[in-house]
Amino acid sequence: MSQIQELHRQAIDLAELASTKKLKGDLEQAGLLLRQAFEKETKAATLLADNLSAEPTRSILHRSAASLAVDCGEFQAADRLIATALSGNPPQEIAEELKDLFIRINLRHYFERRGISFDEEKLTSLTLERQFG
Repeated sequence: MSQIQELHRQAIDLAELASTKKLKGDLEQAGLLLRQAFEKETKAATLLADNLSAEPTRSILHRSAASLAVDCGEFQAADRLIATALSGNPPQEIAEELKDLFIRINLRHYFERRGISFDEEKLTSLTLERQFG
């Protein structure tokens, strides 16, 4: 198994374990496991960052690492991962998901800088309606 595949597998396992810990109420352990998953997925994505011919794997790893970054509160890292993924040639569906994630993590700050109240619940419901409605 390649180093990239192994790192990705470990990241998935850690994220699943974090989810289980969160459900059991162990938020501290869940946070630590999520951070480990983020670090491993970011390392896997970084190993493919310069290989533009490795699509869709390249953009999928970056999308996954960016999502984990958001879960860890690492918004600047998420922005960088998204930008790197979009700088290649991701499939249209993955590119749209990356752009949606970018907007989701930056929209609150955009509104706050302009003194506009931001309702996270309303955005989530609008996003869900768009996806499933």
